[in-house]
Amino acid sequence: MKSTFRIKNQDLTTGRITAGLWAFAVPLMLGNVLQQLYNLVDTWVVGRYIGDNALAAVGASYTLMTFFNSVIIGLSLGTGSFVAIACGKKKEDEIRNGIFLSAALIGALTLAITGIFYVCVDGIIALLSVPRELRGDMRLYLVYVFAGFFATFLYNYLSNVLRGMGNSLAPLIFLGVAVVLNIVLDLYFVISLKMGIRGAAVATVIAQYVSGLGTLLYFWISCPRYRPGKADLCWNRQNVRSILSLSGLTCLQQSMMNFGILLVQGVVNSFGAIVMAAFSVAVKVDTIAYMPVQDFGNAFSVFVAQNFGAGKKERIWAGVKQAAVSVACFCIVVSALVCLLADRLMGIFVDGASKETIRIGAQYLRIEGACYIGIGILFLLYGYYRAIKRPGMSVVLTVLSLGTRVVLANVLSAMPTVGVTGIWVSVPIGWAVADIFGIWYTLSRKHRQAL
Repeated sequence: MKSTFRIKNQDLTTGRITAGLWAFAVPLMLGNVLQQLYNLVDTWVVGRYIGDNALAAVGASYTLMTFFNSVIIGLSLGTGSFVAIACGKKKEDEIRNGIFLSAALIGALTLAITGIFYVCVDGIIALLSVPRELRGDMRLYLVYVFAGFFATFLYNYLSNVLRGMGNSLAPLIFLGVAVVLNIVLDLYFVISLKMGIRGAAVATVIAQYVSGLGTLLYFWISCPRYRPGKADLCWNRQNVRSILSLSGLTCLQQSMMNFGILLVQGVVNSFGAIVMAAFSVAVKVDTIAYMPVQDFGNAFSVFVAQNFGAGKKERIWAGVKQAAVSVACFCIVVSALVCLLADRLMGIFVDGASKETIRIGAQYLRIEGACYIGIGILFLLYGYYRAIKRPGMSVVLTVLSLGTRVVLANVLSAMPTVGVTGIWVSVPIGWAVADIFGIWYTLSRKHRQAL
């Protein structure tokens, strides 16, 4: 294979900060939007061609799959931080050994989770308080779609390794191919072959393996310097400790975040199929809307990690200020668009006759959308603390944010005068609590002296 197959890695320790951050972040943003399209396409096809019950089942499945995927994504993000710090230090042997150790650990965990899931799938569905009329569809969808869990590991793990090296474009290319394939297969399996909810799941799994295996092939061909050789296949205690600290706590943070969402899903489920269907669509639109700022936070994390490894603390602080301005401007624009277009965004995925579903979902979008700057700041804080080897602070912020959200969702929704609106308003309140604490601690003299 010719060397032109390789995309040049970006060194974030030199050059203009804001321009470099955005150049690195844009492929991440586009990639994550494409990744969300996996489930959005399922939602659109299922909602339009199968029905509201199937739509509610796929929506509840999405929340559950997001929780399981968050385990792998969290571990992969931690590995990406390890690689980025090692790149800043210019230590290639450390990178190769880290790739071997992290791939073995996360791969084994992926297989273990897969096995446990198939044994416990019925119990998990019952635990989520899913209405009985939806359990059959949800089980069918999950049994098929979970076959792609290992592909999720392949793609997210290798993508974060490549991003840690400064390459955010290659993962985008393979994901783009997979999304196009997913759309084509969704339409073919569900509309032409009449495979129903099973067809939507199978289409997603095939597309996931295309992106996962494609990224693996790219890494193997284009990064020969970083392929683990025989000398790298060893147990390095210091590297293991660093990987477990970064990956383990980042995984805990991601899992807690999505476990909190699962608990909220249980509250949503108690309001019935219409609210479930509205929530399943609105939360996906919501995620697409703020996903770019999450990816900017991940790009910022790579920037901080590379400069942390290179010992450039002043450049890190300059990056913090410039990143905060970028996030604030971006969130203001997106908030305005979502609030203005909430009904139309819901109408893309829900038949016009389902007016109550559209109304409830639009209410959710306007409440969340008005407060995106809160989640934008929180993503910057997550990325910053992961990059400076302090992922425990991200866990603290997650506990504050999700703990507030879960408690308020249960308390407020139980009030007859508030109802389901209480679930929606609990989210931005949780963001605000975590932001206030995180900003205070980051600007404190104690933290700045310890960096």
